[in-house]
Amino acid sequence: MSIHDATYPDRAAARAAEPASGTDALLPSLVTALRLSREQTHKIRHRGRIRELPSRDAMEQVLGGCLAALFPTHYGRPDLNDGSIDFFVGQALSDMLRTLQEQVRRGLFFVADQDIENDQALRERAAAITAEFARRLPDVRADVVSDLQAAYLGDPAATSVSEILLCYPGIQAVICHRLAHRLYGLGAQFLARLLSDIAHARTGIDIHPGARIGRSFFIDHGTGVVIGQTAVIGERVRLYQQVTLGAKRFEVDDDGSLVKGLDRHPVVEDDVVVYAGATVLGRVTIGRGSVIGGNVWLTHSVPPNSQVHQAHNVSNGQPRSL
Repeated sequence: MSIHDATYPDRAAARAAEPASGTDALLPSLVTALRLSREQTHKIRHRGRIRELPSRDAMEQVLGGCLAALFPTHYGRPDLNDGSIDFFVGQALSDMLRTLQEQVRRGLFFVADQDIENDQALRERAAAITAEFARRLPDVRADVVSDLQAAYLGDPAATSVSEILLCYPGIQAVICHRLAHRLYGLGAQFLARLLSDIAHARTGIDIHPGARIGRSFFIDHGTGVVIGQTAVIGERVRLYQQVTLGAKRFEVDDDGSLVKGLDRHPVVEDDVVVYAGATVLGRVTIGRGSVIGGNVWLTHSVPPNSQVHQAHNVSNGQPRSL
């Protein structure tokens, strides 16, 4: 009912008495056709059954609760003091973990080896995953603090750690990845992907939660960075905008289906810098201390302390990527 119908109920009654026309006449057949698609011709339900899907809105709340617990005066309440901060953190954790446990339970319906018929077992596993995630939050904060310090030391425009924490999309994406990676490793892959997509939507930075990233990691500017599932990044690594650490090719099995789970993304060792627009593809290794220049296309390993940049082809003067 429109607001006009609510204001003038006689109009609503007259509208209801009118014969169906236009799109209204199509509705019964459309509903039937869509039911046929869902139930028979294009059925995509996981294991053929309706499930309670994890909620993106709930995972937004989980992320907000984690941020408030990790950095309460930055992402919680700016008026907290020594007498109130622990109470606030405790309440934020309690609310967040309660929401997370239910989302973990829902996400476990989509784990291939999970016994989805045993509801009690699902609840117990969800509780165990949530508890272990909670225990790892101090380690997550330690990792993030190292990232903040790397950003402050690596960006001459940074005026304070607080500025970086609140204003740098690279840091926001990395915090979300640190949380998502813990969930991913604990078996809550569906929720981990939701968190990574929330970060992607907010920052334009796409980090698969399976990627392993060492401490003191800094993404400067950040928009357009892509880091694949099996990428391994060492400590004190810095990436700039539009960098891709991706796969070169995908292995297929005998029937042509993609083989999942293979290591297909780069290994970036400690103290590497990758400048804007560089693309590194395949299971190659960038040796420790190397610098990869802007817009380089790299598909082979390079030894430690390499300087890889766009060279000039003497014969035609056109740039080529090494």
